[in-house]
This record gives sequence, structure tokens and C-alpha cells, in this order.
Amino acid sequence: MSPLDAKTVIGQPFMELTVVESTNIYAMDRLQANLAAHGAVFFAHHQTAGKGQHGKTWTDEPGNNLAMSVVTDCSFLSITQQFPLSVMVAVACYDAFSKYAGDETTIKWPNDIYWRDRKAGGILIENMIRGSKWQGSVIGIGINVNQTVFSDLLKNPVSLKQIIGKELDPVVFAKEVCRCLQDRFEQLKDGEFENLLSFYNEHLYKRKQQVRLKTGAIAGNYTIEGVDANGELEVSGGLKDKFVFGEVEWQI
Repeated sequence: MSPLDAKTVIGQPFMELTVVESTNIYAMDRLQANLAAHGAVFFAHHQTAGKGQHGKTWTDEPGNNLAMSVVTDCSFLSITQQFPLSVMVAVACYDAFSKYAGDETTIKWPNDIYWRDRKAGGILIENMIRGSKWQGSVIGIGINVNQTVFSDLLKNPVSLKQIIGKELDPVVFAKEVCRCLQDRFEQLKDGEFENLLSFYNEHLYKRKQQVRLKTGAIAGNYTIEGVDANGELEVSGGLKDKFVFGEVEWQI
């Protein structure tokens, strides 16, 4: 990995791949072989086995969406500070998406991009840790850009084209996301996590609204209050006042 003071920015180099199994797998292989440094982006016009959260797959229509992985140097963070990176990425993706989709864009905890009640994008961060040091991360980002027909297995997808009524060039949009990532990464590096988290909570999906959440076999109604600095979802009105990621399922 290149040191943080090196003159590298997110999006340089920007490498386009015609077809790849998964941009995250490809980028992590390059990172582990010391063939990719901070800022490198691997964009795929088509993924055959894109990766999502909890082992799920991220499907895309060839040539119509954003599917890319970004290599980042996280050596300025400790291995206990993984949530701040997630917040930074979610906020950057919000910045880029809301520029087109408007103020009905939100961030669904922990880092999905939503428009109204529909999912437009997802983020998967995989880390390379050696000993007690966080060597680097591969940030996988998938955003629906021009696709209008989705698998019936997806509950509530939406694309930018469906929202704004016109097509965007996925590569051009990806480079806009890179610029937003660079801006927000600088904030994180400069110690502005509290400001990033405040912005994240301002645009949190269903904040101050009542939703139905299920943990184990028990479902209940809760009001979403926010997300704390440890990445726990803060709620009120139910049996618990906090949930960790993976503990709770949204019933919507």
C-alpha cells in the first residue's frame, strides 16, 4: 500500500473490466499481491458473481449499472474503527446519488442507499488485517443506474433511470462517486468522523419514524432514533434500545 501522504486520490487509476466474477475478489487479489495501492478503482461492466452483505449476491444487468471496488489505505485507523469507514462510504454514495435523485434519498443502516422505500445501492467492505494493523480495505459499491427490469427475487429495487426518467453513463457516474469518496475520505482522515456521523444520521432511512423490526422470533414496533458511533441502531418504544448489525430484520 502507498502511504497516505503519497499524491494518490480515489479514482486514480480507474480500471475498466469487461467481465469479472466479482470486483471485490479481483481487487482483493490485487491488493494482497501488492499490485494495487490506495485509490485504485476496478469498475466492471458486468459481474457474474457480485458479492453482497452476509454472503448474498449482487446481481446486475450487463452495461447498465455501477459495480466497482475501491482500494483504500486505512492505516490511520485502528482495527476497532471499521464503522467510521462504512459511514464515510455511505455518505459519499449518498452525495453522488442524491445529486440526481433528490432529497428522498436516504441511507438505510448500515450502508444501503435507498430512494423512498426502495433499494438503489449497496456497499460491501472487506478488510485486510495483518496482526493488529489494518493494512487496507476493498470497498465494493453497487448502484442501479439504467436497469429497469429486475429479478422477482429482489423485494424493492430502483434505479436512477426509473427515478429521473433518463439514462446516465455508468462510467461517468462512477467517477462522480469517486470524487465524492475522495472528499469524504479527506474528512475522515482529518478526524471529522463526528461530522460525518451527524450527516449520516440526518439522512438516515426512517429516522424518527415507527417501523416493525424482528429479532429472533420476536417482532415489535420501534421508533428509529439514530445510529451511534459504534454502529449500533438506536431505537425507542420497544423491548430494546439498541441493535447491532445482523441482530435485527426489517419487517417492511
